[in-house]
Amino acid sequence: MGKLSDQVRADLTESMKARNAERTSVLRMLQSAIKNEQIEVKHDLSDEETMVVIRKAVKQRQDSIEQYTKGNRPDLAAKEQSELDILKTYLPPELSDEELEAGVREIIASTGAQSKKDMGKVMKEATAKFKGRADGKKIQEIVARLLV
Repeated sequence: MGKLSDQVRADLTESMKARNAERTSVLRMLQSAIKNEQIEVKHDLSDEETMVVIRKAVKQRQDSIEQYTKGNRPDLAAKEQSELDILKTYLPPELSDEELEAGVREIIASTGAQSKKDMGKVMKEATAKFKGRADGKKIQEIVARLLV
């Protein structure tokens, strides 16, 4: 079993002892998602596989926040945001826009991309390089801006 899923379990126990209801709820949901994935793949998850489960939960929260904001439900959006903040503590820190742009510029230079029609190969390398450290939409915006 990966260290990350052990960390989630330990944090869940600690949160239950501290009687932190919101954190306990989020960690129980995450623990359940990890367990379901273990059952699906029929082996203990590595840290990388656990990260995929966490990223999926983060993406769900981001989508919910967007929908609740559109639906004029700031109370529910705030709840989802606090859950998102808890989940993000288990992910590596995201790259800043400057770091991301510098990395994308390197990829463009190394692939020899010239125009928008080369966007596919730049995106392929960029998403592989920055997997888990940057949002795909943000990568796409930067690539589109840099490739004229």
